[in-house]
Amino acid sequence: MAKKSTSRLPKRKGEFTYRGLTVEQLQQLSFEEFVELLPAKERRSIRRGLSDHQKDILQQFRDGKESVRTHYRNMIIYPEMVGKTIEVYNGKTFVATEIMPEMIGHRFGEYSPTRNRVSHGSAGVGATRSSKFVPLK
Repeated sequence: MAKKSTSRLPKRKGEFTYRGLTVEQLQQLSFEEFVELLPAKERRSIRRGLSDHQKDILQQFRDGKESVRTHYRNMIIYPEMVGKTIEVYNGKTFVATEIMPEMIGHRFGEYSPTRNRVSHGSAGVGATRSSKFVPLK
């Protein structure tokens, strides 16, 4: 009987690569070299400069902190954050998410939805004003 994998990583063929580089290779790149690999919107955002709070979050990851709580949903995920946990505020609670290699280049807010799915109840007698006058038989 095969043992089930307890890893939360998605099933993929081979090793994950981002623009042809593995996670270990990405982590060895300088910050400027990594920025050149990002899409245009993220590149422009970083070139305009990180806010003080974003610098603090990045420093917490570099210091080795395993879990970071933040309200900043527009922070970009960097390779040095892989394997750590981020708790992002969605307007009501902090949603904990483990950062996986596939998340590199995305933003924190993409993994902390602000709106919940609505499942409406079924319609019936009394559900609307007009249904009050519908005979039961």
